[in-house]
Amino acid sequence: MKRTAIRLADGRELFYYDDCDEPVRPPVDRSVVDRRVLPAPPAASQLRYDPLTDEWVAIAAHRQTRTHLPPADECPLCPSTEDRLTEIPARDYDVVVFENRFPAFSERVTGELAGDLPPLTPYTPVRPGVGRCEVVCFTADHDASFATLPARRVRTVLDALADRTAALSADPAVEQVFCFENRGMEIGVTLHHPHGQIYAYPFVTPRTRALLAAACRHAAATGGRNLYADVLAAERAAGVRVVAANEHWTAFVPAAARWPFEVHVAPHRAVPDLPALSDAERTAFAPVYLDVLRRLDALFGVPMPYVAAWHQAPVRRDRELAYLHLQVFSVRRAAGKLKYLAGSESAMGVFINDVPPEEAAALLRAATP
Repeated sequence: MKRTAIRLADGRELFYYDDCDEPVRPPVDRSVVDRRVLPAPPAASQLRYDPLTDEWVAIAAHRQTRTHLPPADECPLCPSTEDRLTEIPARDYDVVVFENRFPAFSERVTGELAGDLPPLTPYTPVRPGVGRCEVVCFTADHDASFATLPARRVRTVLDALADRTAALSADPAVEQVFCFENRGMEIGVTLHHPHGQIYAYPFVTPRTRALLAAACRHAAATGGRNLYADVLAAERAAGVRVVAANEHWTAFVPAAARWPFEVHVAPHRAVPDLPALSDAERTAFAPVYLDVLRRLDALFGVPMPYVAAWHQAPVRRDRELAYLHLQVFSVRRAAGKLKYLAGSESAMGVFINDVPPEEAAALLRAATP
């Protein structure tokens, strides 16, 4: 993988990650200048603390103006041409990562956010939404999907995510790095070009705090054993919910899956985050993950909407309790039916799954990619 860094017209950073062993092709100029005239990037959002849930909420009004479902010939993630300039100045690319133009978190703290912020109430402190949001384009092909990528490109994407995780983790304001992909309008995607995102949070997220708390209790009760490692070993031994596997990775439907179709893809070795994966583990990831995605698409004969979320350890705490894994889940529960988060799920956080996990795993194993 080759990495090249440039600046966009408004000062945002962009990184090209090029496959190194692709067939010979005409060289692409990575020094092409972004010729657009752009306004300055927005300032950081405002974080407000909810004392009732012990959670931070980002208020980011500038995101109301972000690009929403443009036609293919106006896609901002396609390569630039002589006639149309996009977020990527070059005429072609393999993988690109750049600062989001409409970030929920940013290091650009200006105006009133730069000073001490008075609380909204005695129980609701306010602080800047310091952090970073980046866009990850997997391919220049607007009509592709992650499932159609070759294995070599998946390796480049994984290396790019690991590189950005390491860089963002070095920022003293960042407490957790979250890499993910949203796919499908049913999920809420507003750009159809195959892409993911990276959020660098200034706090440890509620979901991760819950996972770490459970892992801490398990370690205390078992003399230091890792909870996710034990769960993974149990699922591999049971086999009934395993969808795919190789020497380094196993993909399985969790026994208590919340979503109709939910798969965890986990390495067999306990590591805290993507940078900690070995060369062999990074290469072995693609065959298992691509197999899972292609089975999801084959299940109902239509592209499966999904969220693919990398669970990584926080930057500075409880890293020994965490266990890197990828959670892929879909809101589609049948060919023409979606799972909506209604009263129990949205208000109380109690999920009711219509598809037994054992049945979901059997259906995925039987699906022919």
